[in-house]
Amino acid sequence: MLNSKFFHINIYKSEDLKIKNLTITAPGDSPNTDGIHIGDSSNIDVTATTIGTGDDCISIGGGSSRISVTGVTCGPGQGISVGCLGRYKDEKDVTDVIVKDCVLKSSTNGVRIKTYEDAVKSMTASNLTFENIKMDDVANPIIIDQNYCPEKVCVAKSKAVVTVKDVVFRNITGTSSTPAAVSLLCSDKQPCSGVELIDVNVEYIGKNSETTAVCNNAKGIAKDTLQALACLS
Repeated sequence: MLNSKFFHINIYKSEDLKIKNLTITAPGDSPNTDGIHIGDSSNIDVTATTIGTGDDCISIGGGSSRISVTGVTCGPGQGISVGCLGRYKDEKDVTDVIVKDCVLKSSTNGVRIKTYEDAVKSMTASNLTFENIKMDDVANPIIIDQNYCPEKVCVAKSKAVVTVKDVVFRNITGTSSTPAAVSLLCSDKQPCSGVELIDVNVEYIGKNSETTAVCNNAKGIAKDTLQALACLS
C-alpha cells in the first residue's frame, strides 16, 4: 500500500482478523498517514509486516482487546502506539495488547501509550506488553504520556482520567537518538501502576549527554535494566 491520504488501513468494529506480509509506505513528513489503525475490535493479529509512514506505524485505539502485533518493522514514522485515548465520550477500555519481536528504525517514538490530558471520559488501558523490541536510532524509545495534548490547548483540567496499569516492557534493546530513553510521564491525578521494566537496555548514541530516564508518577519495578533507566518507584 502506497501513499494513502489518511490511514492506510482502518480496522473498526472487527473480530478475528489477520494481517500478514504487508508493506505500507508513505513519506516520513506526511501527516495522519497511520499504517494500521485498530479500534473497537478484538482478536486482531498483525504479523510479518513492514511499515514506514509519517504517523504511527500501528495505532491501537479505544475498545481494542486481544491485539497481537508481532514481527513488524517500523520506520520512518511515530512508532507503535496505544492511543490516543480519552478523546471521545463513547470510548471503551483497551486491554490485552501484546507487541513483540519488532524492530523500530529512526522513528520519532518507539513503543508508546498516549492519553489525553483533558480526557472527556474515564477509561482504562491495562495488560499491555511490549517485549523483544529492537530500537535503532529511535527518539523516545519507551514512552507513556498521560498528558498528551498535541494542539497545546488543554488549559481546562478534566475530571475524567485514563487509567494506565499493568504495563510490561521486557527485553527492549538498542539505541536512542535522545538522552531520555525511557519517559514515563504519568498523571498526578491517576498515576500509572504495575509498570515493569525488565531487561531494558537502550542507550543514547549522541554526544555531550548521558542516557537518562524520566519517571513521573509511575509505580512499578525495574529488573535487569540499565541502571540509568531504572527510575520506577
